[in-house]
Amino acid sequence: MDEQGKLAASRRATGEGRSEAEVGERGEGGYRQEIVWRNVILMTLLHLGAVYALLLIPKAQLLTLLWAYLCFLVTALGVTAGAHRLWSHRSYKAKLPLRIFLAAANSMAFQNDIFEWARDHRVHHKYSETDADPHNARRGFFFSHIGWLFVRKHRDVIEKGSKLDFYDLMEDPVVRFQRKYYKTSVVIMCFMIPTLVPWYFWGESLWNSYFLASILRYAISLNVSWLVNSVAHLYGNRPYDKYINPRENTFVTLGAIGEGFHNFHHTFPFDYSASEFGLKFNPTTCFIDFMCLLGLASDCRRASRQTILARKERTGDGSI
Repeated sequence: MDEQGKLAASRRATGEGRSEAEVGERGEGGYRQEIVWRNVILMTLLHLGAVYALLLIPKAQLLTLLWAYLCFLVTALGVTAGAHRLWSHRSYKAKLPLRIFLAAANSMAFQNDIFEWARDHRVHHKYSETDADPHNARRGFFFSHIGWLFVRKHRDVIEKGSKLDFYDLMEDPVVRFQRKYYKTSVVIMCFMIPTLVPWYFWGESLWNSYFLASILRYAISLNVSWLVNSVAHLYGNRPYDKYINPRENTFVTLGAIGEGFHNFHHTFPFDYSASEFGLKFNPTTCFIDFMCLLGLASDCRRASRQTILARKERTGDGSI
């Protein structure tokens, strides 16, 4: 397929030409937000369920709590090592078994399929902190954290995003398969497996298993991911580029298994470690390096030490 054909296929996959029901409309006074009430209701119920799940912690078996945490780590890797560093930024290469694992883990995360996640993330980087940014932090903490899911996308997200090329994503059969069977994979990975394993293997009640390993784990993993969009774009220092919004935030780094070095990441988005410090506070980098040792990952891209130091000197805020 020639370049024009690839771009056309990519634009069709992004949903270019969506109806007014799918994006916000422009009124006489400019952009008018349209609330997606389904998302508001579902997210409210999810968080109420998570609060209730906290009451069940003393009644659950220790193995169940450990299992819920393991599911959280797998969920996180599906986003950080998978949808983010592998598919969005192509910062390293992964062989088929690893890509299958990361796709399954991404379905456990239930944050849209790999194609949609990577598509929106590339648009976020290209048009960060503008109306074309899906979770524009200049619209405030609430919007960048969760509010962006409560309203239709700004028209600029669709219009400018449709001009980017996402053909490489659809060339991956794992991405295509997950996209085709996404709903089924979410039911299995996000809800059935986390719930059934404690019940079947060590006799935990289905009630405890469901609310702790599925609902609470899912709610926490969502909010941890959203912290990268909100807190890491609003609070912290900017040692690499003081002219952009993303910040270095230790709290987000610890919660999001290495994704809080956000000023670095937006300055050097191709770096597979998403950080200057390699393995330090970066479980995702540890995972990718381990996969390299097993021969399942390779060609990890890094920003050179000289490039990093030169960028700090030229545009950094001098904080580190």
